[in-house]
Amino acid sequence: MWQSYTNGLLVAFGLIMAIGTQNAFVLAQSLRREHHLPVAALCVLCDALLVAAGVFGLATVLMQNPTLLAVARWGGVVFLIWYGSQALRRACSQQSLQKQEDQGLRSRRAVLLSALAVTLLNPHVYLDTVLLIGSLGAQQTVPGAYVAGAASASLLWFFTLALGAAWLAPWLARPGTWRLLDLLVAVMMFAVAAQLVLS
Repeated sequence: MWQSYTNGLLVAFGLIMAIGTQNAFVLAQSLRREHHLPVAALCVLCDALLVAAGVFGLATVLMQNPTLLAVARWGGVVFLIWYGSQALRRACSQQSLQKQEDQGLRSRRAVLLSALAVTLLNPHVYLDTVLLIGSLGAQQTVPGAYVAGAASASLLWFFTLALGAAWLAPWLARPGTWRLLDLLVAVMMFAVAAQLVLS
């Protein structure tokens, strides 16, 4: 049981620690102190559900249905280009120089819906979380312990990211930081979209 748990923990850590769209979103929300803890909790919940779905059968279904994979791929490309364009627009506008408090906080519902979109409209979440982590978990002696290990990795990572960034917010919340962050997010979104188109 503990071996399966440790395997899930290590595999999930290895994949989620890479800077991706979900991590960039959590980081941005944490720097703004805008509903960052509910966002982290939502990301953990989504990861746990997707890993469980992959371990207990969805990975096999997706691998056998090229149409579903194509829909996830091209839907993700459209979303990533749109999200990257929004970040690039903010990076190039004077408004990006204002602190979030001056602009007014978005509602928790709006932020959580954005987090859900960033998580579920990104095809990499299905390729990495469902197919890769899920297919590895299906081969474990105790698949449930593997899912728990992967969920633990997600919990540790996202709450560390959310709390750490929020703690550093007074030092990081400078005008140039917002522009740079938005620019990095835009580049990342476009790079992932290009990778999906070319793959």
